[in-house]
Amino acid sequence: MKIYKILPGLLVLSLFACSKKETKTLETTEADQSQEMVMPKTYAEIAAKEGGQWNGRKYEGGTFKNVDSLWLSPHHTDHSFDIRYEGPGWESDKVGYRLYLDWRNAIDIFGKKVDTLVLSQVGLDGFDSYHEMSGWGADILKVGKGLGIGSIGRYLNDTVAHFNQVDSTFAKVENSDKASSVVIDYYGWKTGDDKIDFSSILTIKPNDRYTKNTIQSSEAISGICTGIVKHNDLPLIQKESENKKWGYIATYGVQTLIPDKLGMAIFYPMDETESLVDGEFDHLIVFKPTTEPISFYFLGAWEQEKDGIKTQEEFVKYLNEKLSELNSNNTL
Repeated sequence: MKIYKILPGLLVLSLFACSKKETKTLETTEADQSQEMVMPKTYAEIAAKEGGQWNGRKYEGGTFKNVDSLWLSPHHTDHSFDIRYEGPGWESDKVGYRLYLDWRNAIDIFGKKVDTLVLSQVGLDGFDSYHEMSGWGADILKVGKGLGIGSIGRYLNDTVAHFNQVDSTFAKVENSDKASSVVIDYYGWKTGDDKIDFSSILTIKPNDRYTKNTIQSSEAISGICTGIVKHNDLPLIQKESENKKWGYIATYGVQTLIPDKLGMAIFYPMDETESLVDGEFDHLIVFKPTTEPISFYFLGAWEQEKDGIKTQEEFVKYLNEKLSELNSNNTL
């Protein structure tokens, strides 16, 4: 094989001078290199506007720019138009989620009809465009006054307190070839007579639907809770593992904006759980007071997902397999 030097520092291979054996070697090398290029199967992002200005509680003008982290503006509230789809988003090749990064602090579901990553293109052409069904899917869950799926509130005086009073909020996203995460730090969250700092780490892995939510309070206060928003009076599905390590609550049926079928579930550690509560807007899991981290898992399974779960029987079977895995390994 001849090598021609045509510019300083630049070598060009004369493929025409290669023997068949050498050509085959080159082709094999190129194939090996392409196999080493692994496309990511998870993604997390947060996009904030720049170049505009605040007019009261609304951000006018400007363009969205993805950032690794941000401090939430003191002007920010729901529908302020300063953050694309209202907060951070994260996805696997099966499902996507977003967190309303405001007083609601609820988690919504992006139903995906494709197994590719789509969030970087969601909401670019209009604030509410993701509510309309498209080739990739859509926002499918109506959160209303509830927690959505797997977000945090405080059960206090027979109601759920959201994040109406917070001194400041910091958010960041992290991506690797093994997982993607959203980290939220809330400073000075006031509920009742208590004021605490609170953190939430939301992590999603490839080839699955669940998000792991690891939460931690600066003070051991009662009532920290998560839950599943109620829709259409669907019955609550419950199960506990035989050794009482893990349990789950779930709903399945017609409960999307489409409308069509969706399954939602939360796996909770039983020894760190104080009670299950039938709340006004949510099925609630209330955790015991602690300053130690607590991890739980939540997921959505939409019937239009590619090769998705389409019946309650399939959904319960899937949940029981996950429960068995948690029971054996204490992790997913």
